Amino acid sequence: MQLHFRELGQGTPLVILHGLFGTSDNWQTLAKRWSETHRVVVVDLRNHGRSPHAAEHSYELMSQDVLALFDQLGLPEATLLGHSMGGKVAMRFALDHPERLTRLIVLDIAPRLSDMRHQDDILAGLNAVNLATLQTRQEADTALAQHIPDVGVRQFLLKNLYRKEDNSFAWRQNLAALTAQMAAIGAEITGLHPFLKPALFLRGGKSDYISPEDKLYGIPALFPNSQVETVVDAGHWLHAEKPEEVYGLVEAFMG
Repeated sequence: MQLHFRELGQGTPLVILHGLFGTSDNWQTLAKRWSETHRVVVVDLRNHGRSPHAAEHSYELMSQDVLALFDQLGLPEATLLGHSMGGKVAMRFALDHPERLTRLIVLDIAPRLSDMRHQDDILAGLNAVNLATLQTRQEADTALAQHIPDVGVRQFLLKNLYRKEDNSFAWRQNLAALTAQMAAIGAEITGLHPFLKPALFLRGGKSDYISPEDKLYGIPALFPNSQVETVVDAGHWLHAEKPEEVYGLVEAFMG
């Protein structure tokens, strides 16, 4: 699968992968800053943004997609950064193709299994939006609000809503496939051999996506040359809530 991407700047390469229901646009501000010193590639993963849709959605396939992108861009190796689902893609890629990475950066996700029940309300809200009759974005927000009270989460999700050439609405993400494959999105990342190169895990201080057990056992088992840093007063979307802190920690780690 040929993924959609945007490229900024010059220098040592940094490839950025977004999270579930996100797009490369979510990283526009930080990508622009990092592009002052790096060649930054921001990616739409399969079934998201402007990348192709497919019924299959697994970390093995998304790792293969990223490998194809590395080959397309002529990247012998790069730093790979991923948030949430994108972080699991980055972990899978690091374990599958360690020779293609100089270092790994993961934002607010651990390799362990997740039952994904925390996504039930979001899926219910997205599937409650009737695209066939939808006339305005406000109508979509009203439908989402029945399941998702958080305005910020609704605004994040509504970034995926766009008008087609015939003026009807559609989702950028492949909602049917993501709904069907939610268990695969929560899958554990495992590996026969650990990734021995440097790895940075950033966790939100208000988030429980990386637990104390993950920090002590789960992460070091697969990434023994890793460090876990906490971004204080940040939740799961720490790069949006605390961009200065995330920028500084990543820039220092990349040297």
